[in-house]
Amino acid sequence: MSSAVPDLDRLTTPLAWSDAGGTIAGCNAAFSRWLGVSTRRLQGWPLAGLDAGDGRLAEALQRRAHEGAPLRLRRIRLRYADGEECFADLWLSRREDGGWLLEAHPVDEFPGDDPALLLPSALSASLKGLAHELRNPLAGLKGAAQLLARRIDSGNGNGDARELVTLIGSEVDRLTALLDQLLTPAPPRPHAALNIHAVLERVLRLAESDAGWAVRLVRDYDPSLPELAGDGDRLMQAVWNLVRNAIEAGAIHVTLRTRAEHAVRIGDAVHPIALRLDIVDDGRGVPEELTEQLFLPLVSGRAEGSGLGLALAQQVAREHRGSLVYRSRPGHTVFTLLLPLQMEEGGDAV
Repeated sequence: MSSAVPDLDRLTTPLAWSDAGGTIAGCNAAFSRWLGVSTRRLQGWPLAGLDAGDGRLAEALQRRAHEGAPLRLRRIRLRYADGEECFADLWLSRREDGGWLLEAHPVDEFPGDDPALLLPSALSASLKGLAHELRNPLAGLKGAAQLLARRIDSGNGNGDARELVTLIGSEVDRLTALLDQLLTPAPPRPHAALNIHAVLERVLRLAESDAGWAVRLVRDYDPSLPELAGDGDRLMQAVWNLVRNAIEAGAIHVTLRTRAEHAVRIGDAVHPIALRLDIVDDGRGVPEELTEQLFLPLVSGRAEGSGLGLALAQQVAREHRGSLVYRSRPGHTVFTLLLPLQMEEGGDAV
């Protein structure tokens, strides 16, 4: 790490700085971690070379060469040494030594209205019709699970079978609740204190049942994380959608990593501490043609995909005042869920 701007390395906002010629001289750990590229590899890379879109970053660097006021660039498409691409809002300002300071805020929203609100009424009616059609098979599954549970309780099954039957029953209940939300939307449930790792364990149990030995599931948890105020079922659904997408993208390894992040900016708000959940996989990655529409409803990279999983995951992030962003290239995809943690008056997270 360059020692030119030592205090910046303690910030969790991705920051990079250049010399007067526009060449990257260093970055903080958050910038390096966000791009998945070491600081040493980024050094010497042209700052304008990060622009993978319409050249607005390069134009801004040239246009503001003699101006001092910071400039905000909305939704810039970036690339870096490994060819990976992502979107971010950028703040660009001059430093005293003539170089540039680049502050990056990964974006998960599209310009204009919320994409989740852009579904036409005809599609909404179709989804309600689908919900009605799914009620009967779900009721049948619930009944079958209850019969199996009675047989197991009578001594005709083992502990693993009992656990799987319980899992079937709980998943049927959860899907039925989702259908009820489609048919008769209700206000969100009040958030309650929960252990995020308990939520993740439920997801991993589903993944193990779905993928078997075909996928290696890795836990990389920070056991010191405090409890989170949230809706466990909604968070479980969001994370399961992300893990299932990784499995369906051909991943061999899927890692769930939790960390605490300090001084995090989410949208226009800065939070003292936030939970960072990374879902990392080595699958095929996000198709290039979907990068700008990935979180829109009914957008999917698979012919059999519903295109609702990521839209729902993003909605759940927003319900928790958080954000969902990603970066992807073939063999390395990371979806990052940032969720602010509430602070007690004494300064401890709850």
